[in-house]
Amino acid sequence: MELRLYDTLSREKRTFVPLDPKNVRMYVCGPTVYDFAHIGNARPVIVFDVLFRLLRHLYGEAHVKYVRNITDVDDKINDRAARDFPGLPLNEAIRKVTEQTGEQFHADVDALGCLRPSVEPRATEHIGEMREIIERLVKGGFAYVAEDHVLFSPQAMNAANSTLPRYGALSKRSLDEMIAGARVDVAPYKRDATDFVLWKPSKPGEPSWPSPAGIKAEGRPGWHVECSAMAWKHLGEHFDIHGGGIDLVFPHHENEVAQTCCAFHRERMASYWMHNGFLQVESEKMSKSLGNFITIHELLADWPGEVLRLNMLKTHYRSPIDWTMKSLEESAKTLDDWYRVAADVAPGEPAASVVEPLIDDLNTPLAIAAMHGLRGGDVGALAGSLRLLGFLSESAAQWEGRKQQASGVDPKEVEGLIAERTAARSRKDFKESDRIRDLLAAMGVAIKDSKDGTTWEFSR
Repeated sequence: MELRLYDTLSREKRTFVPLDPKNVRMYVCGPTVYDFAHIGNARPVIVFDVLFRLLRHLYGEAHVKYVRNITDVDDKINDRAARDFPGLPLNEAIRKVTEQTGEQFHADVDALGCLRPSVEPRATEHIGEMREIIERLVKGGFAYVAEDHVLFSPQAMNAANSTLPRYGALSKRSLDEMIAGARVDVAPYKRDATDFVLWKPSKPGEPSWPSPAGIKAEGRPGWHVECSAMAWKHLGEHFDIHGGGIDLVFPHHENEVAQTCCAFHRERMASYWMHNGFLQVESEKMSKSLGNFITIHELLADWPGEVLRLNMLKTHYRSPIDWTMKSLEESAKTLDDWYRVAADVAPGEPAASVVEPLIDDLNTPLAIAAMHGLRGGDVGALAGSLRLLGFLSESAAQWEGRKQQASGVDPKEVEGLIAERTAARSRKDFKESDRIRDLLAAMGVAIKDSKDGTTWEFSR
């Protein structure tokens, strides 16, 4: 079976041919650790976890390397540290914020059923690599020093008579369009409006390191160069897949391509660029001003992580997703059924009917439909397919126990009420029967009557 992936650079689905089948390499932009991650942040984490699992299935666990970084130097981190720990020196406060927020992020994404990446580098651990890239860019004439800043020049990149890619090729924008569509910092020391910062001076008390390019004042890196440095350190100058959200195509990924290709005189940084689509909440853009800003942590208080995972994967990763309560409820019911049917079954090989849509650019909606088709047939293949996609991490009893615990309802009380309702129905006291049914519904209990009796489950 042949894996095909949609490449943002070429704007087409392409057959995946790794540079080295025994060392398949993928880099995905990770979190900036200053606050709880929101549900939109969960989408690339889940999407590329599925791709990681699929690559391991196709090439072997030992032959796939997945790098997802942590950005731990950023203005937002500095602001949060000063706000939350005003009595501490800023560097110490920053360390507390990044450690706490990093732990929160890991707890949340673990609950979503995501595997840990092979490597999870921190930006502050790769300052040396950043400085080396910057030095290479200055020496090659692609960057320049101005007022203790180092800036990259897209104009110089596009003027180079070489095999370098054109700046703007990834986002398919001209330089003028980039200026119009970006929040460009206006600074007197910039030679051109499109020039972007590789290194800048630190303010008093901020994290700082010895500067590159002969600058005497200490400073800190710009955001874009961080990912170029970490990808280079752990995956090399050219690797297979670079992923992230669609919002990162410009300027972040465009600038990564520019830095890496110019520093190492490469035609490509990654062979395939993959981006997931935007997320809305109840058909509206998520924002704090609208009151619909939802963190993963908040959702996990009400829903098991696998419910959030399934809800995300019901939409193809490149399409916009509308995150709704109704869809969450449907996802919960689906997982309840899968756990009853397959959780305690010895898993077989994932079904071909599930793997085939996955290798067609991660078509998870079709893969999920195929798993519904397996429910009444090869349950072992269903169990194996679900595990491939990151589900069935618990036994059926553990899953049911979690629901009971979340509901706060005593199962013995439920059984007693159902017995009372059955007795009321036998004596044709339908008013009492309806009253008990409504009481159970208010407790979060769904009942189903059949010729074999009444069954029940906790709804959400």
